[in-house]
Amino acid sequence: MNRREFVAGAAAAVASGLPLSRALAQDGAAFYEAAKPFGNVSVLHFTDCHAQLLPVYFREPSVNLGVGAAAGQPPHLVGEFLLKRFGIAAGTREAHALTYLDFEAAARAFGAMGGFAHLATLVRQLKASRPGALLLDGGDTWQGSATSLWTRGQDMIDAQKLLGVDVMTGHWEFTYGAARVQEVVAKDFAGNIDFVAQNVKTADFGDPVFKPYVIREINGVAVAVVGQAFPYTPIANPRYFVAQWTFGIQEEELQKVVDEAREKGARVVILLSHNGMDVDLKLASRVTGIDAILGGHTHDAVPQPTLVANRGGRTLVTNAGSNGKFLAVLDLQVTGGRITDYRYRLLPVFSALLAPEAQLSAHIARVRAPYAARLGESLATTEALLYRRGNFNGTFDQLIVDALIAEKNAQIAFSPGFRWGTSLLPGQAVTMDHLMDQTAITYPYVTVTDMSAATIKTILEDVADNLFNPDPYYQQGGDMVRVGGLRYAIDPNAAMGNRITRMELDGRPLAAGKTYKVAGWAPVSEEAKAAGGEPIWDVCARYLRLTKSIKPRRLELPVIEGMAGNPGMA
Repeated sequence: MNRREFVAGAAAAVASGLPLSRALAQDGAAFYEAAKPFGNVSVLHFTDCHAQLLPVYFREPSVNLGVGAAAGQPPHLVGEFLLKRFGIAAGTREAHALTYLDFEAAARAFGAMGGFAHLATLVRQLKASRPGALLLDGGDTWQGSATSLWTRGQDMIDAQKLLGVDVMTGHWEFTYGAARVQEVVAKDFAGNIDFVAQNVKTADFGDPVFKPYVIREINGVAVAVVGQAFPYTPIANPRYFVAQWTFGIQEEELQKVVDEAREKGARVVILLSHNGMDVDLKLASRVTGIDAILGGHTHDAVPQPTLVANRGGRTLVTNAGSNGKFLAVLDLQVTGGRITDYRYRLLPVFSALLAPEAQLSAHIARVRAPYAARLGESLATTEALLYRRGNFNGTFDQLIVDALIAEKNAQIAFSPGFRWGTSLLPGQAVTMDHLMDQTAITYPYVTVTDMSAATIKTILEDVADNLFNPDPYYQQGGDMVRVGGLRYAIDPNAAMGNRITRMELDGRPLAAGKTYKVAGWAPVSEEAKAAGGEPIWDVCARYLRLTKSIKPRRLELPVIEGMAGNPGMA
């Protein structure tokens, strides 16, 4: 976006009610000046970029419900509730980056966000003022785009090296298979990037698969970075990709690793985590000796850390958003072998304010060039905002389930509650590139199954318990399965087996003695892999080519009960 386009976007935003003084208030230099260096140890952190090499639009959730002790606490705050908690003015760049509010107008005013070439410029600027700073990648880096799928993550692996990543952990990386991950760690990352994961062990003898941690020196201070890969990988994703490995939180082993790092001289211990923020908050209360948890997985953009007390002191817990939208900066003052003060900033990456770095720009152009024609195919044009993010259906999710029902002649459709997938503004063409942003996985098979009402309820109950279990250690994946055709009610506060009620199809309750034709995709079983099935992107592309113009979708949302006044719901 050039300055003329930026000003035009701002004018459009003003017409929609966004204040002009805020829309044009800051240029790049002024905006990022707030991130002045502090202390003598600095760590930069991004996570869950989901293979987005180019700047994107990505709408934050309007529903992110917390239950039990998490109700009303970060990260379960949306919209005005989030702004009020953290003292952020509406209509500002920060408000746009962190919330769904006035999304279309603000997106047109402030432009797209992220992009590795733009992120690289910000990383270079911050490292120049913070000698020795480490760049940490929280994972979900090799998955989420067409080119990452078609190159088996190589486009992102090379981009990580150019960006200057020092240490990373993983999750979706494992869906390329154990052999591929080990190949990258042994060859591409050797001498460049440390892949750490204390909780990944061999299934036979329990031996570590990766380094549990590394110790790096920053300005004379020994800093340990401990890795925590996504603990539920074999549950949330197909087990057959990592059949010889075990995962899990492994709390006791983590305590031993932290203690060992301290014994070897670490004055600062950072957990680079892909647990999800609720899990990290509980973990921080139970494991001692961790100074900060730089977290990911749940895509929560939380502008200030939560300080969690434990028997050894306090641990700072953060989560740094997704899709390349943010770069977190943790500055520490370490004096006499301990942390005496800190500063934390979650910096939005506005591509209009950051000139793209030349090397990464050239890399991005090079890796996309062989696929340009396929990526650029215009499948349809959208007349309304398309997005995926939140506990229940987004408009792009709705488009996918609508396509499944239409193309597979199904009565009901299920689509996984994935948190990744970029947003499109009204008037944009939906290209194959955009469609793959929603569907690019290594197990994309579409299934059609006859299911009883009892089976449908069991599926919904299982996913609901995974999402709304009051014990964070039992929250094992994404958001609620997206549903097309079926209406139901949900009480997130209810006990397991009692959350889902009033299931209806075409206004009538599901009948106990009937079966229903249900289409879905992304099955995790090895049997489904063997059976094959059409890739979801082919089904959706066929539907979009026929549709041509995508009208505003009516979201098939459940009736949400027991959540009145919850600040995790707009």
